[in-house]
Amino acid sequence: MPPRDKVPITAPSSRIRPYGDTPGQRKDTSFSGSAPTAQSGSGKSYHMAAPGKAAAFRLPPLPTIGEIIKLYRLKAQKQLSQNFLLDLRLTDKIVRHAGDLKNAHVCEVGPGPGGITRSILSAGVEQLLLIEKDARFIPGLQLLSEATPGKVRIVHGDILTYKMENAFPKHLKKNWEDEPPGIHIIGNLPFSVSTPLIIKWLENVSKKDGPFIYGRTQMTLTFQKEVAEVDVAVVHFTPLVQPKIEQPFELVEKVVQSVFQFRRKYCFRGLETLFPESGRLKRTEQLMMTANVDPTLRPFQLSMSQFRNLCNTYRKMCDEDSSLFVYNYREELKEKKTRKLLKSTEETEEENEL
Repeated sequence: MPPRDKVPITAPSSRIRPYGDTPGQRKDTSFSGSAPTAQSGSGKSYHMAAPGKAAAFRLPPLPTIGEIIKLYRLKAQKQLSQNFLLDLRLTDKIVRHAGDLKNAHVCEVGPGPGGITRSILSAGVEQLLLIEKDARFIPGLQLLSEATPGKVRIVHGDILTYKMENAFPKHLKKNWEDEPPGIHIIGNLPFSVSTPLIIKWLENVSKKDGPFIYGRTQMTLTFQKEVAEVDVAVVHFTPLVQPKIEQPFELVEKVVQSVFQFRRKYCFRGLETLFPESGRLKRTEQLMMTANVDPTLRPFQLSMSQFRNLCNTYRKMCDEDSSLFVYNYREELKEKKTRKLLKSTEETEEENEL
């Protein structure tokens, strides 16, 4: 069985409509101004003068985001589902969802040409870490770094592999039961990376590692639809002190993935995939009856308490039969197809011999 890590989840959200957009490629290096000082972790590191105290902060005159895009000939990469947020009224609105950022330490994921970055800096943050995978955006971000000495550090790397445990000063750490630390993660997530990244962070929350080694780090993330659509959903996450479902993350993830495997069908159909073909129907009925879940509900109709019941019941079934948790529906399907193909090949060979 997996370790007993818990899965806390929270997320009030809102939806806003951008005034201008378009979509950006992505290696591993770290900058923060001009002069290199050290080699670390996933690449080179650059630092400017020592950071000063954050007072009411105003950015010096800079080229507009549109001018930055033209200056560096930046084009949004459609295959990466990236959009550029050009209107600073919109980026200010996104950043306001994060709450009071004065003197806070912020990590922005995928800053691109730097629209949200400017709004974060204008909020009076103490330090801003930018993690950007696309090398084309680095020069434009360095302009911002040079305009705000000591405030900005740029990492050219992939957020999915970057070690967030070392992203912030150790003195910012708080106990899990305390108020959230003065640390925020903000990001305008491209469609292509949003799902794996959120799953990774939810697992980090359950294990209290990654960016959550500092405590209940808050996240404010925007999720964009396809390039042709301009709706942006802004979601603010604050990890709960006590998880809604007291089960290991891997178990909760498996149950939720199974339920939503056939999102338009009854939840019974998805939950069937938790069990081997032999005894599948009987076990699925047992799961749903014990968890007190109506098998004709669709996945999106299930409540948190129903998911909790399903996870708790499935955990008991796994404790009784240890082979259940490692069972993989897709692997079973693959093996069946392989056997069918082999049988078909053998029959063809026999027919040819005859």
